[in-house]
Amino acid sequence: MRKLHKGIIGVVMGLTLGLTAIVAPLPGEQNVAHAAWTQAKADKVINTGKKYLGRPYKFGAKSSTTAVFDCSSFTQRVFKVAVGKSLPRTSRDQAKKGTSVSKSNLKKGDLVFFKASTTTTNKRITHVAIYAGNNKLLHTYGKPGVTFTNFKGTSWEKRFVSARRVL
Repeated sequence: MRKLHKGIIGVVMGLTLGLTAIVAPLPGEQNVAHAAWTQAKADKVINTGKKYLGRPYKFGAKSSTTAVFDCSSFTQRVFKVAVGKSLPRTSRDQAKKGTSVSKSNLKKGDLVFFKASTTTTNKRITHVAIYAGNNKLLHTYGKPGVTFTNFKGTSWEKRFVSARRVL
């Protein structure tokens, strides 16, 4: 009877430790939010952005309007509506969110940041776009308003400063 009792206690203790290891977070991982990129989230971002194609560009556009956008009010609106992700109002502040991504590892839904011109050495961020996959950017600027443009081999690529994954 004593051996059976010890055996049952051993099994219960083993199961308890095993379950604790599965459920309990690893040391140092408490309260760590892991943003997980998924194709579904990325598609939702792009499809939401497409709804605004052709909307005029207006520098300093208010976050509360969808009649006009500037680059960062556009990305702010798209991510909030598509996936509930809150982004700061300016492109420079948006460039501090998420995790850094190299130009060669861009995925659909990544934010891409640019400097003012191809000739300046100043890396000050002046524009943000959403990488739409297949060498396309979804963003707003100047005359076309919200539009898709090519990325690689264009002045946009030459103005590239950084990219962030916020999904």
